[in-house]
Amino acid sequence: MACESALPAIMDEQALMGLNTNADACYRQRALAYFEQLKESLDGWEVCAEALAKGVYSDDHVKFFCFQVLEHQIKFRHGTLAAAQQQLIRETLMKWLQAQLMNVHPEKPFIRNKAAQVLALTFVMEYLTLWPKFFFDILNLVGLNLNGVDIYLRTLMAVDAEVVDRDILHSPEETRRNILIKDTMREQCIPALVESWFQILQTYQHTHSELTCQCLEVVGAYVSWIDLNLIANDRFVNLLLSHMSMEELREEACDCLFEIVNKGMEPVDKTKLVESLCQVLQSAGFFNIEQEEDVDFLAKFSRLVNGMGQSLVLSWTKLSKTGDAKVSAETLRAVEGKVPLMLQLLIHEDDDISANIVGFCYDYLHVLKQLSVSSRRAIMLAVMNKLKYDDEYNFENEGEDEAMFVEYRKQLKMLLDRLAQVSPELLLEAVHRVFSATMQNWQTVQFMEVEVAIRLLYMLGEALPASHGAHFSGDTTKTSTLQSMMRTLISCGVSEYQHSSVTLEFFETVVRYDKFFLVEPQHIPSVLMAFLDHRGLRHSSPKVRSRVAYLFSRFIKTLQPGITRSECCWDLLLFLFCNSLWIKASAKCKKSKHKCK
Repeated sequence: MACESALPAIMDEQALMGLNTNADACYRQRALAYFEQLKESLDGWEVCAEALAKGVYSDDHVKFFCFQVLEHQIKFRHGTLAAAQQQLIRETLMKWLQAQLMNVHPEKPFIRNKAAQVLALTFVMEYLTLWPKFFFDILNLVGLNLNGVDIYLRTLMAVDAEVVDRDILHSPEETRRNILIKDTMREQCIPALVESWFQILQTYQHTHSELTCQCLEVVGAYVSWIDLNLIANDRFVNLLLSHMSMEELREEACDCLFEIVNKGMEPVDKTKLVESLCQVLQSAGFFNIEQEEDVDFLAKFSRLVNGMGQSLVLSWTKLSKTGDAKVSAETLRAVEGKVPLMLQLLIHEDDDISANIVGFCYDYLHVLKQLSVSSRRAIMLAVMNKLKYDDEYNFENEGEDEAMFVEYRKQLKMLLDRLAQVSPELLLEAVHRVFSATMQNWQTVQFMEVEVAIRLLYMLGEALPASHGAHFSGDTTKTSTLQSMMRTLISCGVSEYQHSSVTLEFFETVVRYDKFFLVEPQHIPSVLMAFLDHRGLRHSSPKVRSRVAYLFSRFIKTLQPGITRSECCWDLLLFLFCNSLWIKASAKCKKSKHKCK
């Protein structure tokens, strides 16, 4: 690893060899020690600064190393540096940036990211005091140079991470500093930054999609705290909407529009903004969901529609409290106008697309709670349909996709619970209809249809809550319907269905409604038999056996008085006891034979 020009202070070439990924352990240890030495030295970092400014090293790992040393000085020692040393840091960064403008081959992404982090850290330390022209200096230097714009955009995202990102914890002092930085940026440089974004988007939208997407990401990140009028104007919004028609840009454009829609605004202004966006999107054909084959884009679009819908519901909620009936009614009509699109996205076969619209659907049901709207039946049927497993679900080896579907099901359950609050009678009637039709033909129906029918019965237990699980007392309509479905579940023979998901759902539901057996104890023997035979504790699946064992213990505990009074139940339990002794004896015998061999 040779130097390309002389340095006033020579770096330890042997130590630098340890930065190579293939270096021996001793070299790596030496490199680590050298890094610590440079960090602790009062002026050792200046060697790294000069190496970066003059482009001394071509090795990527050495460049990264130099930036790391510089980063440490800025982060932990900036306040103790002399004015000349602070000036050296500024000059180093600008010289390095200037060199990038002429590079035929840009630096590797990890180098550019680290450089952006160091630039952002310097900005945070010096913007309010020593370097108020930070962004103007960078913009004047890079202009619309491809490599320069890339570093500029990465720096903006790094500044966002340092100053704005709410996921990063800051001390009270840092929080006050960050607020002051944002206030000062709004006054001094944000208009210039926004203009630069527009020029970048316009210049590179047809030639460099990756750079354009970077810029869209920056706009989306900054729009939450800058003056929205700088972005939400005809010139800028029309440019963003044009990107929605470009295959390589439209996903990022969707995300950018989502952030604009999510911006805090007065309810009347928010309604106008959302409606104007919707009109343009609809006229451009984006509401024709069935014609769109790109599911990745549709997932982003669904998220955008979700944001617009939730914003409208929130605006309506605020306006309805002000007493302005006319404006409130206009916003409600705007909400209603999005319902057909919401339903299309909710019932889409791709679960990601469906999941992204659940938030709007949930909030819309809050509106329904106060205003009777016919769409609730359509939402109910959509939720019931989307609860079904698909053919690709791997029950034997559940991975990430399966975990995502489980989470999606939880979201759908929240919708079902909200529907129960809006119209419990309608939900009960709908579940009863689906359940009865499926149980009549369970032998010829696919497992996902059978499982979801039983699952819906199970979910009613939480959707229509009862004190201490007393679902079979009180409201006669509810109790008689639930009793009828439980009677059908136990007597129709569906417990024999040859799929583990159906088997588990059967036993889960039996235990959820264990109070049913206090009302109709004649069904206890048949359920006990299901627990004890090949359907339950002797099932071929260890997963099923394990879960059933737990459910069985709960079932016995709840129904102990009823079982005690039943001679038939005692016979079954005696059978279980004898059977378990036989299994243990058999296992010991096999183990003994194995040892003898």
